[in-house]
Amino acid sequence: MTAVGDIVAERTVHLTRESLVRYAGASGDFNPIHYRDDVAASVGLPGVLAHGMLTMGLAVETIVPWLGDAGRILEYGVRFTRPVVVDPETGADLTIVAKVGAVDDEAARIDLTVTHGETTVLGKAQVRVRLA
Repeated sequence: MTAVGDIVAERTVHLTRESLVRYAGASGDFNPIHYRDDVAASVGLPGVLAHGMLTMGLAVETIVPWLGDAGRILEYGVRFTRPVVVDPETGADLTIVAKVGAVDDEAARIDLTVTHGETTVLGKAQVRVRLA
């Protein structure tokens, strides 16, 4: 039984600049702020940033083993609140914790906390899932 407050999944994902290049190729998003330090700096960014949709995808993917079937995901939404700066040498670690936020007869709301260091990078990250 799924109860409000239960942590259903958690993990840490390590991103590298190579991860960003691979994602750019898969998604078609070749904005140079995702791979060139000089361009990121020229537009006032603190460094090369991970793609928001990559961060969003990694976050929701965290609950798929718990669900057993990604087809049980009914809705998913986030607010992009802070960037994930990917250092050229040390990369960046994303930590995702998935906790049950609400349950009704047919579905549950899973609240995702996604952090980079001590900073929450996705706000109101919520997944509505069909109960098994």
